[in-house]
Amino acid sequence: MQDPVAIIVGAGPSGLATSACLNQHSIPHILLEREDCYASLWKKYSYDRLRLHLRKQFCELPRMSFPDSYPTYVPKDQFLQYLDDYVSHFKISPMYQRSVEFASFDEEAKKWNVKARNVSSGKIEEYSARFLVVASGETSNPFIPEFEGLNTFTGEVLHSTEFKNGKTYCDKNVLVVGSGNSGMEIALDLANHGARTSIAIRSPIHILSREMVYLGLNMLKYFSCGMVDKVMVMLSKLVYGDLSKHGIKRPKEGPFFMKVAYGKYPVFDVGTCNKIKSGEIQVLPALESIRGNEVLFENGKSHPFDTIVFCTGFERSTNKWLKVGNFIKPAESYLTIYESVSIKRWKYCMCLRALTSYSCFDQGDDYLLNEDGIPKPSYPNHWKGKDGLYCIGLSRRGLYGASADAQNVVNDIKALI
Repeated sequence: MQDPVAIIVGAGPSGLATSACLNQHSIPHILLEREDCYASLWKKYSYDRLRLHLRKQFCELPRMSFPDSYPTYVPKDQFLQYLDDYVSHFKISPMYQRSVEFASFDEEAKKWNVKARNVSSGKIEEYSARFLVVASGETSNPFIPEFEGLNTFTGEVLHSTEFKNGKTYCDKNVLVVGSGNSGMEIALDLANHGARTSIAIRSPIHILSREMVYLGLNMLKYFSCGMVDKVMVMLSKLVYGDLSKHGIKRPKEGPFFMKVAYGKYPVFDVGTCNKIKSGEIQVLPALESIRGNEVLFENGKSHPFDTIVFCTGFERSTNKWLKVGNFIKPAESYLTIYESVSIKRWKYCMCLRALTSYSCFDQGDDYLLNEDGIPKPSYPNHWKGKDGLYCIGLSRRGLYGASADAQNVVNDIKALI
């Protein structure tokens, strides 16, 4: 095998799209994936009823369209078949069970050095290449917030990545925490299977139908975001009415503005609203604390539950392994970390581990990603950093954005070699 020109971290749709484009230009590269399969979020950690929320033309990866026989909104099993065909067609060969633990740029060699742990053997493997592509995505590590008394809960606690369907929850009291699209769909699935379902909604949300979103995306080609948002809110009010009496408040800012500004998607309603209006799904305010099987909410009321499903999103892992900036001596690093970072965020033992393992780097203003793992440069220049560093699929524009990122990155690499 030729020495790789690029290293891609992550074999989700973003990494697969990048690998396919590199293969089309015969650019040697390696694709590192910490799981034992590609697209692991879809294959192993998603619920059964999941389907693409946008029409299929907005969800295609580069150089391969969905089959004409596929429905407008592609279900999970057909999307996985599409990915299988994509990997086969473009001869993509990920290196599985390689968990990247460290990556930094060597100024002298002008190359990126990457250390990855082989999950099977436990050994550290080292790789180097001129370009590094971060494609680990927006959904790296499942996140469950800390709540007082969570460890005392006597029932089942799971993250949305562990939920498959509601078949085993019939006649059980189930609380869904989180009102994004996953939370709303899981609540619907639970109600459909006879669970006594409640959903805790902390913040105001926009609720739109898929047809509204499709109309909005087309309108954005010709009208301002503000104008499109006004139309979306008007249509939402006409279709769903006043949901405040059911415990759902509408944000003051528009749905497309919030998507661009904060990466917060509107809820794509697929039937949950009707269940809420009929009383089959109970809306509760933010969760405050837990005592045994009793959950206390911010309105002072408590309810008993058998199961809690946390649909509370993910934490990105990039900042844990990507080291960019100026090297600081270990003693200086210790003082900097100890004095400026709270003990809650950095346990003393983790400081020692960082110092003894890799020392530390001062990540300056030119660092491509912020603390949340989101690109600092604004769209559409978000995908390119310094010294051959790129990111794919972090523009908060879904599969459509990841596809565009992959093509931009590979075209840039091709121009530089």
